[in-house]
Amino acid sequence: MSSSAEDIIISANDEVSKPVDEKKPTLLIPATETSAGEDRIKQYLPKYDRFWMRTPHFLKLNALMVVVSLSSTNTGYDGSLLNSLQTFDEWVSYMGNPDGAVLGALNNGVVFGVVLSFFCASYISDKYGRRNTIAFGNIFMLIGVIIQSCSINYGQFLVSRMIIGFGNGIAIVPSPTLISELTYPTHRQIVTTFYNSCWYLGAIVAAWVSFGSRNVTHNWCWRIPSIVQGFFPLVQTLFIYFVPESPRFLVNKGRYDEAREILLKYHAGGDEQLGGALVDFEMAEIQSAIELEKIAARSKYSDFFKTPGNRKRFFLLTWIAIMMQLSGNGLVSYYLNKVLNSIGMTSTDEKLIVNGGLMIYNFGISMIIAFFVNFFKRRTMFLFSNVTMLIVYVIWTILSAINQERDFADKSLAQGVLAMIFFYYLAYNVGLNGLPYLYLTEILPFTLRTKGINSCLFIQQFVQIYNGFVNSIAMDAIEWKYYIVYCCILAVELVVVYFTFVETSGRTLEEVAEVFGEQPQELSKDFDTLKGTDEQIENKDTASSDSQDNVIVV
Repeated sequence: MSSSAEDIIISANDEVSKPVDEKKPTLLIPATETSAGEDRIKQYLPKYDRFWMRTPHFLKLNALMVVVSLSSTNTGYDGSLLNSLQTFDEWVSYMGNPDGAVLGALNNGVVFGVVLSFFCASYISDKYGRRNTIAFGNIFMLIGVIIQSCSINYGQFLVSRMIIGFGNGIAIVPSPTLISELTYPTHRQIVTTFYNSCWYLGAIVAAWVSFGSRNVTHNWCWRIPSIVQGFFPLVQTLFIYFVPESPRFLVNKGRYDEAREILLKYHAGGDEQLGGALVDFEMAEIQSAIELEKIAARSKYSDFFKTPGNRKRFFLLTWIAIMMQLSGNGLVSYYLNKVLNSIGMTSTDEKLIVNGGLMIYNFGISMIIAFFVNFFKRRTMFLFSNVTMLIVYVIWTILSAINQERDFADKSLAQGVLAMIFFYYLAYNVGLNGLPYLYLTEILPFTLRTKGINSCLFIQQFVQIYNGFVNSIAMDAIEWKYYIVYCCILAVELVVVYFTFVETSGRTLEEVAEVFGEQPQELSKDFDTLKGTDEQIENKDTASSDSQDNVIVV
């Protein structure tokens, strides 16, 4: 007799009578509460009486995640490099004294390359695997670094920047994905945070390598930091194949045995008795995610404009993208040299020390905030960030104006501006470093989540183009007066956050949906389609004796 739905759908709290066959993975239907998945997985986690650093398979896995995190380090190195190069008179002279839009094009060269990579990075990652895609992107980066280091003119340097950006864009798409798909469940948030913070590690190395080469004669003072940029892509390429492939990628390719073997090795130390239940649960989650993505693939970007709730979501993700790049951070990120010039700090040594110290400071602050992000409401963090950035920018502007009026004679004013830069980044890191992506995953329904995050990233690139061109021209033309523009932008951002940003912390998906004016059942209707009718389920397994091999957990 064929089995009915009631025969094979069980509660997550029930016990499965025997291990699930890895060739017939279970189908896990996600619950509608944001914390439900975490609550369910806790019952399958093995008990360890030792810290993870004393557990060999955890230590090895997390060490391998450092290799993957080098993608973020590559990005940070590049982000800090051009800031440092602008302080070298040799580089400025060799490149024909670039300024205004010409200098902006160099800053945007990487952005142009990243935008181009968006059209193929996800496809390559899904078709050829996470590791191959990272290696492929790094090869492009290394080619770009060679061209950049050997550049004999502005045009060659610009082309090299675009190639580096293209390779970097390809490598950074699969990297956080691979981390989330490989990391042990209870380590995921910390390891992901570490990945984001590695941006500052790369920036620190770039800043201090540049400081170390400042007294090297001729053009080697800037060629050395350019050459060192190839170090991290090279190391990552050499070691990336020691990292296991994504189990999710393997399952999607029908390689279930390999996926299960990897999960058992790195999540349970190869101990079937200790971690077999956890591995079965994770295999079930992977299958569920793949099925849900089939639903998500049927969604369109136009769905953002079909309902009031989705239109508000699109407005929020657009505004988040703008805030992340247009809150004044672009000035320091791209043109710290010009900012320091505007307060009378012209010494190359001083500029490089400030740049290096700022990167170390940012790394420490971002790590501290990451550990405390769950203790505060999302709106509270956004509002605190905006209010503090606005206050700091107003003080920064006033001090810069007085400093110029006094012909930069009062060193205490310059020191005051420096202090404001450090205070500014404290505020920025609270609300606009890692929090936005967490917030986006909470406001976006599953069917629009990937498209929403991609839209946010895409919008950011266009705002960065503005930063690259306009900031340079404006700083040359009106100097400190340009800060007033950002004071106004930050004031508008504060109003928008206060009146439009919804609170998601501690709310279930149904409660978040209600905030957007939707009925809870609308949110979970896609999940319901996966459960299917009795007839659809019977088609999976016509023999009741085999029903235990096709368990659907809800």
